Amino acid sequence: MLRIGLCQLTSSADPAENLAPIREGVARAAGDGARVVVFPEAAMARFGVPLGPVAEPLDGPWAKSVSAIADEHGVLVVAGMFTPSADGRVRNTLLITGLGHHLGYDKIHLYDAFGFRESDTVAPGTSPVTVEVDGVTLGFATCYDVRFPELFRALADRGASAVVLPTSWGAGEGKRDQWEVLVRARALDSGCWVLGCGQADPAASGVEVNPKAPTGIGYSTVADGFGRVHAQLGAGPESVVVDIDPEVAEKARNATGALANRRL
Repeated sequence: MLRIGLCQLTSSADPAENLAPIREGVARAAGDGARVVVFPEAAMARFGVPLGPVAEPLDGPWAKSVSAIADEHGVLVVAGMFTPSADGRVRNTLLITGLGHHLGYDKIHLYDAFGFRESDTVAPGTSPVTVEVDGVTLGFATCYDVRFPELFRALADRGASAVVLPTSWGAGEGKRDQWEVLVRARALDSGCWVLGCGQADPAASGVEVNPKAPTGIGYSTVADGFGRVHAQLGAGPESVVVDIDPEVAEKARNATGALANRRL
């Protein structure tokens, strides 16, 4: 069993300012026994602002500050940030730090959809990432990745029992429905727990943002490999702690045959 905290928040445009809710969220979740604490995509700085000026490497001051918070509380922290890319763009990176780890997952599938073009300013990643915590293997995906089942199955093939899915979901007609369906579908077709941790809806906190940017809708959702929802938050800033049982993932895969019976 692995206890994981999800901290749904609304990031500002200032990376230094965004360290405060991360510090508070980690302390709260660790106090509830969490060994992993997850924050949304773009936790470093929200979308809708120039990303180049805020991007820092994994050994830069922002990531080091988050690492120090993780070490202080003895947990693994996952938080969305932006790192420089050699081609002048940035990478949409999940910082994964603590418990002896300090690495990043670069978002593979970029959000060139619904009138937004993430690839104009963000370079894609190429490699799936897994990390083991207390004997449980975690995989990582970011937001738009959730529309691509092959990534989740690749993570399952690498031994993942759960996929951590930070997001900054774009608002719009039907988008909450799509989010909820996709989280449950990826859980079903990989047999993994899927822990979707989103940016809160800025409107729920009275925060004005660029309306064209994907700045979050809330509704962070945790589903198991049978597609059952174990936790869901509302639109505003909230947090939740859930227990992930890797045996449920194994039972789901055995029951559905979703991995064993693949033919393509």
